[in-house]
Parts: sequence; C-alpha cells; structure tokens
Amino acid sequence: MNPNVVVLYADDLGWGDLGCFGADDFDTPALDGLAASGARLPQWYSNSPVCSPSRASLLTGRHPAHAGVEAILGGTRHTVGLPPQTTLASELRDRGYATGIFGKWHLGVDQDYNPLRRGFDEHFGFRAGCVDYYSHIYYWGEHNPIHDLWEGEDEVWHNGEYLTTVIARRAAEFIERNAERPFFCYVPFNAPHYPLHAPEEYMARFAYLPEGRRMMAAMVKAMDDGIAVILETLARLGLRENTIVFFSSDNGPSIEERNWFDGEEVSYDGGSAGGLRGHKGSLFEGGIRVPSMISWPAAIPAGQTPEVVGYMADLVPTVLEAVDGVPPENHTIDGESVLSSLKTGAAGPERLLLWQYEGQLAGRLGRWKAVLDACESLESQVAVAEGLYDLHEDPAEEHDLSRRHPAKFAELRAELVRFAQCCEGWRRAPVR
Repeated sequence: MNPNVVVLYADDLGWGDLGCFGADDFDTPALDGLAASGARLPQWYSNSPVCSPSRASLLTGRHPAHAGVEAILGGTRHTVGLPPQTTLASELRDRGYATGIFGKWHLGVDQDYNPLRRGFDEHFGFRAGCVDYYSHIYYWGEHNPIHDLWEGEDEVWHNGEYLTTVIARRAAEFIERNAERPFFCYVPFNAPHYPLHAPEEYMARFAYLPEGRRMMAAMVKAMDDGIAVILETLARLGLRENTIVFFSSDNGPSIEERNWFDGEEVSYDGGSAGGLRGHKGSLFEGGIRVPSMISWPAAIPAGQTPEVVGYMADLVPTVLEAVDGVPPENHTIDGESVLSSLKTGAAGPERLLLWQYEGQLAGRLGRWKAVLDACESLESQVAVAEGLYDLHEDPAEEHDLSRRHPAKFAELRAELVRFAQCCEGWRRAPVR
C-alpha cells in the first residue's frame, strides 16, 4: 500500500529551538521522538529565508522564482499568490490520495489562490501571513482588522480557541476520517510566528526562563503537544509504520520589530539560530538552515543522522519516488529525490544548492558556501559584499576565505551570477 504523507511545518522556528537540535532549556518530546524514529537532518535548508517563497518550494519542488513566488505583498518584488501549477497535493490527489491542509496558507488570500484550487480536498486555517492566535484576526498594515479563518471557502469562527491546538486537532480528525485510504495531511502551524501568544498553562511551565525565551518555549511546547496528538492518532489507527512524517520550518528565527513586547523598543530574542549566523530574511545559515527530520518506519532506519545536504524543493521528488517513482508530467522540478540517502544514511553526491532573495545570493557546493550581498536579517540594512565559508569547519560563517581560496570563490561566484540572471527570467515569465 502506498505510504501516507504528513508534512508538519513550523513558522520562524530557529535551528536551535528543539531539544534534538541543541535546545537545553526546554524539552520537545514529540519532535525529539520523531527524529529518533527516523532521520534527523542537520544540513537541511529552506529555499528562502521568508515564509511564502519557502512554502511555494515545498509544494512545487521548484525554486521560488520558478514557482512564480517572491514574497506575498512584501519586499521589493512580490506576487499575490501561487500561480496555477502542479503541486504535491495535486500529484498525490491524482494518485488517489485524500489531501488536506490545516493551518497557514500564505500563498494568496484571494479565492483564485485558494488551496482548494491547488490540489487540496480540504482546507482549514488562514490565508494571510499571520493572525492573532485567539481572535484569528489579521491586524497589521494599513487596513482595518480582518478576520481570517476558513473552512474551505467558508469563513468560520473559533473565537477564544488557541489556534495551534485547533490546527492540530483538525489535522488529527482528517487522519481519522481517511484512515482507510492513503492521505496527504499538510499541517503548516503558525507557531512560533508573531503575534507572541501562548496559553497561561504553557507560560507557567517556563517561569524560570527570560521573558523572550519563555514565550518561545511556551509556543513551541504547545506546537509539540499538538504534534503529539497527530502522531498518537497515527499510532492508534495502526498507520504510523507506513506513514512518511516530515517536519521542518519555513525559515530561521525572527528578530522583526513586530516581535517587540508591550511596544517597547527591545527586540524579541526568544528564537535561537543555534549559533548560526543570521536570522529570518538572511541568506546566512541562520536564515535558511532549518531544524528538519523525516520518519518512515517501514523504509527509513531509525536513529540516523545522514550527511545529506538538501532543501525544501527536494520534498516533492522524494515523496513521489516513495509513492510510485513517477515524476510529474510537464512540470519542471528543481529539487532532487534524497530517498536513497535517507534509506542508507549516505551523504549522496555533491550538488550545488542556490538561493536568491531581495538582492542577496548564496550557493553551497559540498563544504563550501559563497554569499553575495548577504544581510543579517530582515531588519538589517548592512550587506556583506562577498564571502566564502567552509561550513565543515566554520558553520557559523565567521571566517571569510575568499582571498585564501580565490579559485573556489570565483567558481561559485560565477554560478551565483548565472543563477541571478536565470531568476530574472523566471520573474518575467513564471512557469504556469
């Protein structure tokens, strides 16, 4: 029988914000257990340091510009939503899967970009980039507050219910309803993205932590408990063995001004990049290297940490290879399947990974990473003109080796320039 597929996606979760990735000030037992049951992926990346483009890559297997998404109504370039094209949901639905999304969409708020028009049978959640966790209202920007919670194409109200918990419950109910057929359950949590809200019962558990870290711990713990509900549902129904469960984050931790507490001009520093340089919005490691894991007890050995280097666009080809090995028809895939590496623990062949965002460029080949005009975060106005880093010896990107290894830097720099030109072409005529 084809495997079920569950994709769990956190929002602005840093590389150092889970126990299995080095957090030692609070625990995340559900996710730590998930990592132990399969493969922890310490060299996994988002395709973008911000929300919408990373989600586009996850669902299409393409670089963000190739998928037609830069940023949703933000940044110097933006699009209004994910253009019509093949997605992981539509591919799996064509193979007989039930498909559902529960949580944050952020790939277009208009009906033309509704998830039901991108391959999903069911949708519960919100369409914009964030909402209040209790009122489910979007109240940022120059407009009146907008209630943003939907059941398919119908607006629904769950006033006063903590959204992280509701999302997890609805995902578990979808699994219950579809236990007799293969399913794809996509669960993009909005935690721990701003606004910074957590139930008092969770805040009370972490009274020993500083204010910012306390809020992060509470929000992540609530998400971890929700994931426990989903995993327990799979186990109770006898589905866990043949279910692929993938977890990751859309980008690194945020230090945006919107995270400030009580209007004070003190940046929120609760999220942790785990010693990596940069934050959300940066093409340094802290903005794009994300805590990731995959578990499929029927096929992926437990307890491994493969050296595979991959990113979110690899998920579509990896899942499709696991299902039936048939790639999408008439659809360009930029990612590559890493299923063999996950099964064997091998690193696989070296490959060139490339990123571009708001004028920043980055590329990784093996141990080497080059950056052009990279910033530290969304808030930063200071760019690094050029740099070359040895990620095996210097994952924190502290030592620029471009002068010591000029040939390697020139090689990667040329690739980045070509990639930037290619992305400009994709922007002008996105594949649809």
